[in-house]
Amino acid sequence: MAHKKGQGSTQNGRDSNAQFRGIKLFGGQLAQAGSVLVSQCGTKWKAGYLVHQGRDYTLTALVEGKVRFRGRSVDIIPADPSTPRMAIDR
Repeated sequence: MAHKKGQGSTQNGRDSNAQFRGIKLFGGQLAQAGSVLVSQCGTKWKAGYLVHQGRDYTLTALVEGKVRFRGRSVDIIPADPSTPRMAIDR
């Protein structure tokens, strides 16, 4: 039996980079058009009015306005009242 450990490879020593997921803008905060509201895995939060959901489930604002959380959906209340209502109103 060996009395000294050999120079074998280790099974540990690896670590993955952080994903930085979560809510980026909270309720009442002002969001610019295109700004990220929520970064998430799956649909924990759903895209509401004037919010777009990306392929990786990231929620982004379509227009400038205030963020509003309603249940499990995220809405944008437009800063410009003349913003036309979208054809796809959720």
